[in-house]
Amino acid sequence: MRTAFGQLFDVPDGYLDTASIGIPPVVVADAVAEDVRRWRTGAARPRDFDRPVTIARAAFAELVGVDADQVAVGSSVSALVGLVAASLPGGAEVLVANGEFTSVSFPFAAQAGRGIRITEAPLREIPERASEADLVAVSVVQSSDGALLDLTALRAAVVGSSTRSSTRVLLDATQALGWLPLRLDWADAVVAAGYKWLLSPRGAAWMSVSHELRDELVPHLANWFACVDPWESIYGLPLRLAVGARRLDSSPTWITHVGAAEALPWLASLDGVQVRAHCVGLADKLRVELGEEPAGSAITTVRRPDAAEKLAAAGVVASTRMGAVRLAFHLYNTESDVERVLDAL
Repeated sequence: MRTAFGQLFDVPDGYLDTASIGIPPVVVADAVAEDVRRWRTGAARPRDFDRPVTIARAAFAELVGVDADQVAVGSSVSALVGLVAASLPGGAEVLVANGEFTSVSFPFAAQAGRGIRITEAPLREIPERASEADLVAVSVVQSSDGALLDLTALRAAVVGSSTRSSTRVLLDATQALGWLPLRLDWADAVVAAGYKWLLSPRGAAWMSVSHELRDELVPHLANWFACVDPWESIYGLPLRLAVGARRLDSSPTWITHVGAAEALPWLASLDGVQVRAHCVGLADKLRVELGEEPAGSAITTVRRPDAAEKLAAAGVVASTRMGAVRLAFHLYNTESDVERVLDAL
């Protein structure tokens, strides 16, 4: 067991794979386990899950820096991005980063039959080339290597000093929220999955949308939960969707939101500067010890012969992405994890 930021974690030494799967605080796992018990004993009731969905939605809004009525609930990033992709006008130009996570790029690529065109560019060039596209779709932190998007430059490119450009911006914050303090109320859409840095069970994702973009999106996943009054809208026409971003909701995976309702409010309550300093401090300490420059990210990579095998033999849990070992440092990691990696290498 480890204690971090006031929570207890049942995380093993050497676990450095949060970029794949986050380890929940014990209270989060206990809440999910209790809900499974209620399910297996017939004690659960459908309306019981409305509250955790609402709590997690509000906490996500706080983490992103928007109002809760701007947040839609989904089950995956790709499905939420797909709503945006399917609503683009035919012939729209989309700009993505080279090697972007496919849950961000594929939904747009799948719209090629409608004439949607995608251009790839180096991550560092995204801000300066933003004006070339109708929409920029990019991760705040790249999944493969932890590279950070220059958010300040991108915001300046699309918002400007007086009038906003016509370029829409969709940001995937999955590898950022939870360790990187953000305020993304200027973006048209911000998506994130909960099962990595947000320390929630898999099956919950959220998307904040600007009021302007919301009015342009077709609710292709329209369902009972997206209605004005879900429990009074489970049968029959006419269509009666909610007014805010909730009209874009998918029917939630109930048990997942029970965990998210514990994890996200706690994460939102933390001092973001301290969290970033802890996570980035560990990653950059490792980089410096390995003779590399600090990168300012909680995710780093190692490209050395047999690194994956050596780290695995030393009990380090990591992942391999694009030919490099990817290491992710979160709240529950300590300098002992850094030392374990250095000893192995």
